[in-house]
Amino acid sequence: MEANIRFTHQALVEQSKAGDRNAQYQLYGLYVDAMFNVAMRLLTVREDAEDVLQESFVEAFKKLDTFRYESTFGAWLKRIVINRSINHLKAKRLLLSSLENEGEPLENEEPEAVSQLEIEKIKIGLAQLPEGYKQIITLYLIEGYDHVEIGEILGISTSTSKSQYHRAKKKLIQIVNEL
Repeated sequence: MEANIRFTHQALVEQSKAGDRNAQYQLYGLYVDAMFNVAMRLLTVREDAEDVLQESFVEAFKKLDTFRYESTFGAWLKRIVINRSINHLKAKRLLLSSLENEGEPLENEEPEAVSQLEIEKIKIGLAQLPEGYKQIITLYLIEGYDHVEIGEILGISTSTSKSQYHRAKKKLIQIVNEL
């Protein structure tokens, strides 16, 4: 077992950097399913997720020389997939028109125990959320980003990310309770 997880698949990454197509294909095979799931959670349309996935791998292999093992290859690739997914949504104008102008941030609250709610109700509720709310909930609860990172990804302030998360959470709870 490797001492440092950041160097997982280092040999394949280095061979891919050198232009080895077989190594690139192997990396693709190792990560394609997980990255497709990331894209699907954000985009929800299979064809869009497939397009973004392919664009993300092309970008990753073109920019592989910039990968410096500051994180795992999977985390680096996931960031590319998420950014491409967000850009895709922006291009289709599915983001809320102005997250910055929607009121004051709410006080910090402890996350409510979602485990009490049935998973299916949550999935249905997520599908009914506006795209902007769905993005923030997905990035925070499912992908594990904090509000500073979400702000950077979406181009909004940290406080806006927090307030939108709280609004999205309240809306999701309302939807789930009505099911």
